[in-house]
Amino acid sequence: MNYGFTIGDLSQPITSLSDSAAESRSEDSESLKPHDGLSYVTGDRRQPLWRKTVPQVLADTALQYGARDAAVFPAHGVRWSYSELARKVDDLAAGLLAIGIEPGDRVGIWSPNRPEWLLTQFATARIGAVLVTVNPAYRSAELEYVLNKVACKALIIAEAFKSTNYVEMITSIAPELAEAEAGRLSSSKLPFLRSIIVTSPEPIPGMLRFDELLSLAGPAQRLRLDDITAKLDPDDPINIQFTSGTTGSPKGATLTHFNIVNNARFVVERMRLTADDRLAIPVPLYHCFGMVMGSLGCATQGAAMVFPSEAFEAETALKAVARERCTAFYGVPTMFVAMLDHPAFRNHDLSSLRTGIMAGAPCPIDVMKRVIADMHMREVTIAYGMTETSPVSFQSHCDDPLDRRVSTVGRIHPQLEVKIVDAEGRTVPVGQEGELCTRGYSVMRGYWNDDARTKESIDPAGWMHSGDLATLDREGYCAIVGRVKDMVIRGGENIYPREVEDFLHRHPKVQDVQVFGIPDPKYGEELCAWIVLKPGADATTEDITAFCKGQIAHYKVPRHIRFVEELPMTVTGKPQKFLMRERMAEMLGRNQDK
Repeated sequence: MNYGFTIGDLSQPITSLSDSAAESRSEDSESLKPHDGLSYVTGDRRQPLWRKTVPQVLADTALQYGARDAAVFPAHGVRWSYSELARKVDDLAAGLLAIGIEPGDRVGIWSPNRPEWLLTQFATARIGAVLVTVNPAYRSAELEYVLNKVACKALIIAEAFKSTNYVEMITSIAPELAEAEAGRLSSSKLPFLRSIIVTSPEPIPGMLRFDELLSLAGPAQRLRLDDITAKLDPDDPINIQFTSGTTGSPKGATLTHFNIVNNARFVVERMRLTADDRLAIPVPLYHCFGMVMGSLGCATQGAAMVFPSEAFEAETALKAVARERCTAFYGVPTMFVAMLDHPAFRNHDLSSLRTGIMAGAPCPIDVMKRVIADMHMREVTIAYGMTETSPVSFQSHCDDPLDRRVSTVGRIHPQLEVKIVDAEGRTVPVGQEGELCTRGYSVMRGYWNDDARTKESIDPAGWMHSGDLATLDREGYCAIVGRVKDMVIRGGENIYPREVEDFLHRHPKVQDVQVFGIPDPKYGEELCAWIVLKPGADATTEDITAFCKGQIAHYKVPRHIRFVEELPMTVTGKPQKFLMRERMAEMLGRNQDK
């Protein structure tokens, strides 16, 4: 996932920066500049990396800040201190041991932002199980694929959310649940899955209730916890984050304790987040934005996490910030716009806000000016990265000059290297466009059980190739100027057209299809599909949409569908998507600037 946005006017000086911090930043300015006129920068090496596991981080913070708020879920009436959070995490971790989960086993979670999600994040880490984060928008075909790809042994699910019934969906894949004993599932389509745990107050055939799991462990399992945690290695895989694949199926980016603990820490340190801060997290936990930059970032400092609702709602977020006196806020541009434009915006006191991160898509400068002036977020930062780099590689400082904040994604993070290369892999001069590559502690272990696609992304020297076009200036500030590949970013969600194309090719009437993005005022980009039907076949836009419904995530369903006799191709047979974009934009009356 890529993060990047711009910031508006900061006409007033920031007074919270201490003299010593200012001196440190001055020293950093020289060390973060490109080397020898080439687009290559290194992060601050003076900040040592932590050789800590996720459970060590939580234990240290609970010991130091035990009585302070750790997590607040207003919609669920939940308010846990760090001591309470640590105890509940141990209850769940021991319960997972009781149902046969062992270090290295994969445990999936398929749910919106709920208290159970947070407990699962830290409980799986406590016993060295690998957390598999499943997008709540996934439908049956995508769910079946990811569970089998990583051989998931257990899956924790919400009962339902809005119009999505998770229980019905998993039962449609594994109808054996109706006759199965909880914890002993044997499914023909999900051969590795043994246990499904549901966050339901009522019993469901074949499933274990989450509340039951919390009290399931006996003394034997509880006695094992500290021994297991002590044997964990920071380099152990601890999280698999699925990203859309360019070859038709999602890829499981495999991240370690070392990856995410250090990235979480560096993200919040650049925001100057401390134990006195309270961070509102309306972004989804299944993304690195929510679970690494958000919940784990707070845990590294002892800050409070506030989850306004299960999914973003503008007024609910405003209420949570005001009532909980949040000092920081995370969001994508559309979230900020929805809050600023809400009729009740002026009814909520947001004066406690100071900082945060806006990411996921470019943001108009006038919106950023309103965020700073009306939401009081004068120290808001920008960040850029991708899931495969845990995720952040570049981030602005709270006191960066206005022009840098407007036009760049900041400077490199500590302990990382970045270079910009041309098509032949040569580092380009400062100011020249090329592909951004990252090397260092943050680079993933690889794509789970997919050596071929791992080698396509990480070269033999350890550089992660982002696929993004970027430039570096002489001061080390990075600007993202485009994408090497055709990835579409719709409302902060990354969509790889090839995945959607491969799915649409399954339609019995589709002969050929090309999927691409065009500019959209609300979501940044919207998905379009040009379809060539088989000879003699007849189909409508509604037919294609109905074929997608319930099978792929809603944001991957093309909004604009056009049936054509043929697709524009090069002489070598490659589809010319830029022509399709231009023609579609003309048809819709929009300017095409790509």
